[in-house]
Amino acid sequence: MNILSYFSKMKDPRVERTKYHKLEDIVFIAIASVLSGAETWNDMEDYGIQKQEWLKTILELPDGIPSHDTFNRFFSALDPNEFEQCFLSWVKDICVQSEGEIISIDGKTMCGSRASSCKSATHIVSAWADINQLILGQIKVDNKSNEITAIPKLLDVLLLKGSIVTIDAMGCQKEIAKKIIEREADYILAVKENQADLLDDIQDSFRILPYNVYEDIDYGHGRIETRTCCVITDLSLVEKSEKWKGLSSIVSIKRHRYFKATGKEEYETSYYISSLQNAETIAKGIRKHWGIENKVHWVLDVAFNEDNSRKRNENAAQNYSCLNRIALNLLKKDITVKRGIKGKRLNAAWNNKYLMLLLKNI
Repeated sequence: MNILSYFSKMKDPRVERTKYHKLEDIVFIAIASVLSGAETWNDMEDYGIQKQEWLKTILELPDGIPSHDTFNRFFSALDPNEFEQCFLSWVKDICVQSEGEIISIDGKTMCGSRASSCKSATHIVSAWADINQLILGQIKVDNKSNEITAIPKLLDVLLLKGSIVTIDAMGCQKEIAKKIIEREADYILAVKENQADLLDDIQDSFRILPYNVYEDIDYGHGRIETRTCCVITDLSLVEKSEKWKGLSSIVSIKRHRYFKATGKEEYETSYYISSLQNAETIAKGIRKHWGIENKVHWVLDVAFNEDNSRKRNENAAQNYSCLNRIALNLLKKDITVKRGIKGKRLNAAWNNKYLMLLLKNI
């Protein structure tokens, strides 16, 4: 099934008398233009005009190319929950479920979506699968809420069985740990001051109890980094440990960085709780958690310029974020072009055959 078939069945938010353009045409041009470098509604219109002759060989375009106002109104009014459900259905069909898959969950704020009259910007929580190299799903954090309430909703719609879910300190909550275990997955949750008593118990445990160790040394970028993962499976000093469903170990990661050019050294210690016990597995899971920062959030800001996006009308920011993630998934899955995301987007803009390859000939 081609990608467009997943999104063409969405409920059209427009009233009947204003439907000058087919929903399928709007969605196709939107995805194709974002793959080709579009960042604004005006870019979408310009893309359509420049590619109109080619687009006519694929689409009906009964009233020509939609205007930038049409794109804006359509995606501002489109139900973002329905759009994201279509996104999830598509990802589930292209994702290969792998035992031990690291699924990293983290939030990202679209800073440019904050209007002068509004204190908050659109904040999106995403899930990233390391082996599949895919964004599995996303959910918007409600203005009067935070990631603690958004993460369980995201977990509900993901395929988690057999995976290892990693979340930063905001997600270190008993209900979140319980939900992950009930979905037949394991967890590694960062512990900071938001769980002050738990953090104290973990630190006390590492002062007294023996632990297993796994060490990893990384050379690169002018520095040597040594990461020492220490794991304790004796939870006798963790008060009410039974309240954390599936809890099997407490973890410390000690990082030592040596910068060769300056001789400067840095030391850092982080703490975690986990349903796992193997030090090497836990250490690799914690390290791969940063993939969501490096391979998703950083790329969206640098290659897609998402942080500077000023889409503020109704659901525009959330839906454009979903378009960006559709494009990023398609670009990540392509192995025919040995270039970065920006280079692949340029190829998509210049080469219609490559664009259609990305879209799987829709």
